[in-house]
Amino acid sequence: MQKIASLALLLAGAIHLIPLIGVLGAEHLARLYGVAPSDPNTLILLRHRAVLFGIVGGLCLMAAFKPGYQWLGLLVGAVSTLSFLLLAWVTGGFNAHLQRVVVADGLALVCLVAGAGALSWSGRGATSG
Repeated sequence: MQKIASLALLLAGAIHLIPLIGVLGAEHLARLYGVAPSDPNTLILLRHRAVLFGIVGGLCLMAAFKPGYQWLGLLVGAVSTLSFLLLAWVTGGFNAHLQRVVVADGLALVCLVAGAGALSWSGRGATSG
């Protein structure tokens, strides 16, 4: 079951690393999100967002190979994806580029929940046997 959690973390980590390309500038952010930052403040915030996604993705990838960090990786990844999904749902009206992000985050959340379920299931088996 730990392999399922590792696979879930690898997939979620890869999804979280995709936005890291946005740190390279406005052109990359426009391709990712279909919006061009209109001022330096927005550009700074979106590039910093890219860095934070790199950190979350890196944590998920590390946790895939370090079992002691799997629960942390699953939790941080789930908070990241769930918060975006909730914000998108509450706000609505997003473009097709962000619709792809919603789908990707939905997939990441399914993976993370499956990984948590697998870890939880394997923990129960270890204590009952």
